[in-house]
Amino acid sequence: MNSENFTLSEKMVPASYVRQASEARRGHEQLIRRLLEQGKCPAEGWSEATVELFLNELAVMDSNNFLGNCGMGEREGRVASDIVARRHYRLIHGIGRSGDIAAVQPKAAGSSLLNKLTNSLALDVLKMAGARSAKSCFVVPMATGMSLTLCFLTLRQRRPDARYVIWPRIDQKSCFKAMVTAGFVPVVVENVLEGDELRTDVEAAERQICRLGAENVLCVHSTTSCFAPRVPDRLEELAVLCAKYDLPHIVNNAYGVQSSKCMHLIQEGARVGRVDAFVQSLDKNFLVPVGGAIIAGFDEAFVEEISKTYPGRASASPSLDLLVTLLTLGAGGYKKLLSDRKEMFALLTEELKKLACAHGERLLHTPHNPISLAMSLDGLGARCGEAVTRLGAMLFTRQVSGARVVPLDKEQTVGGHAFRGFMSHSDSYPCPYLNAAAAVGVTREDVALCVKRLDKCLKTLRKEANAVESRSPAPCPLPHSESSEIQKSAN
Repeated sequence: MNSENFTLSEKMVPASYVRQASEARRGHEQLIRRLLEQGKCPAEGWSEATVELFLNELAVMDSNNFLGNCGMGEREGRVASDIVARRHYRLIHGIGRSGDIAAVQPKAAGSSLLNKLTNSLALDVLKMAGARSAKSCFVVPMATGMSLTLCFLTLRQRRPDARYVIWPRIDQKSCFKAMVTAGFVPVVVENVLEGDELRTDVEAAERQICRLGAENVLCVHSTTSCFAPRVPDRLEELAVLCAKYDLPHIVNNAYGVQSSKCMHLIQEGARVGRVDAFVQSLDKNFLVPVGGAIIAGFDEAFVEEISKTYPGRASASPSLDLLVTLLTLGAGGYKKLLSDRKEMFALLTEELKKLACAHGERLLHTPHNPISLAMSLDGLGARCGEAVTRLGAMLFTRQVSGARVVPLDKEQTVGGHAFRGFMSHSDSYPCPYLNAAAAVGVTREDVALCVKRLDKCLKTLRKEANAVESRSPAPCPLPHSESSEIQKSAN
């Protein structure tokens, strides 16, 4: 309804009522106008009515929704199922063109505008979260692993002779396979144990660079968010190292946007040294379905280079999900989610510490990890490995998802590389343990229920361990003559 149509409506409805409706409509339009002017996340979240009005306005800008459109190409936004069309708000053309994921589509002005706006809002939120100097970003319809691969393939064009990627070890398969899939050889730098924490061995990373020759190294691939007792890499020191040897630096920031500490590390790394790109998951940071990531950086030209490496058009679903979520939450709503997460981390820390103490265990001291916690599992009896594994199964069947148990001495081959002590980020961590994370969206009820069920599982396992030990036969007494001989030799 435009002003002319509102005026015509006055012929059928009293003018005072129409003017009131027109003012209400103008309120929605002002929010949309401000979004288009500023390209930033609104301070307060929009109502569903405003969001849906905006999406419908975008959809009618695409050619597949033109009245009387006659599509004669092989890709004309045709959809067989109305359910599928409604699910996508009839934004069917996707984003980008065959040669550039960021390009505008002549047939899809609405979808192209959605893409540009989503990237602009994503950059605004990354800056708000702590990467204040970030210059550019784009949403890519791939999860973190494949998005990292895209970064490595882009660097191949700049460093065609390089074969190796320096990678401080983190026992997570997708980031390792990202390097292998791109055709590079990961050079694993083992972590060093400092107290309970596993931290980056920066000196070992530098030795590997010197051994291989900087010209043969594609980049350093570091990590922020991770499972305790590993902690975020020494990003600033690695960034200085990269600047020293003129090496690119790619950061796996999978679920680090929700942590001000992780974002601060990236910002400071870029300030004191070199950070070329950092990659973060959409689902883990913004509470949307799996399938998207944000690739961001401090050099607009390099980020654009990455986007142009992506072959072909792409699904608009991750961009649409993120845009709707950010408009619904607003900057204030997202900041509250981040603040609530910090409170839940403090609560989880306190509750796990009490639980550990009650069972003769301890909460591992990992102050540099702002999201994940680890509790030792030393006291599960003589058959500790089996009990640790069983604890994981018990938690899963009791609907405690996401908590991980890490036994000792597990071996795993990933991409042709054999890891000892896999999942523990170390060949020989001193004790088995359990992980739990206070990630964005976790509630007080989640924490209480997890701790309650974990407590019951531990009690069950300890009771079983005690029963097994009580049934074990006592050692046979030595014959009297043998016992006398041992006593003489001892004297």
